[in-house]
Amino acid sequence: MDIFQAIIIGIIEGFTEFLPISSTGHMIVASQFLGIEQSAVIKAYEVIIQFSAILAVMLLYRDKINLKEITLWSKIMTAFFPLAIIGFLLKDWVKEFFTVETVAWMFIIGGIVFIVVEYFHEDAEKKSKEVEEVTWTQAISIGFGQVFSLIPGTSRAGSTIIAGMLSGVNRKASTEFSFLLAIPVMMAVSGYDLLKHYQDFAGADLTAFLVGFVVAFVVAYATIKLFIVFLQRFTFVAFGIYRIIFGIILLMVL
Repeated sequence: MDIFQAIIIGIIEGFTEFLPISSTGHMIVASQFLGIEQSAVIKAYEVIIQFSAILAVMLLYRDKINLKEITLWSKIMTAFFPLAIIGFLLKDWVKEFFTVETVAWMFIIGGIVFIVVEYFHEDAEKKSKEVEEVTWTQAISIGFGQVFSLIPGTSRAGSTIIAGMLSGVNRKASTEFSFLLAIPVMMAVSGYDLLKHYQDFAGADLTAFLVGFVVAFVVAYATIKLFIVFLQRFTFVAFGIYRIIFGIILLMVL
């Protein structure tokens, strides 16, 4: 992997990780179009840029990371466990679905779900309007909703946001809960992958890794900030339409 490829993948990771459009799906597609083989070095690089994205969230929500928010973080960890347990048990089985065709269909299905949910969603009527107001029941619902993200193309952010909205949380609070939930999820995934691929850093182009790290951080930071501003004026319908169009294009070029 050269620096140009590292920049492209870093941009994709930073931009898609926290949006409801599936970072994994975009990474699979981008890697195939760029001719990047899913080697051990690439896996090591993905650990680096995922860690970079985590830092972006932690910096933006640093006011939430303290002992005063112990109740909120207890709910976040409760939401984390379903994916942690089921993901660990099914980690080998879900690899069979890591294909462009699966990504395409899940993009389309996810897009339809977003449009349908938004059609019935009344943000002003939701009881939980701030992330701290998410209840234990809602946190558990979000946690089980996140399990669907094991299927590539579904989107971890998308599945958690939809689960939050369906359980009575408004758009902004659902999205911010999804951002914070990404911290333990991505730390666990990155930590597990690091243990598996730490030896591959020795033979990697560390310059490309460093460039990708910085690019992913900057893009993720900017994306999160702009996304929250976007949600103050618009719904998720645009993301639903994008998912459907992107999925159809993928099926046409397969």
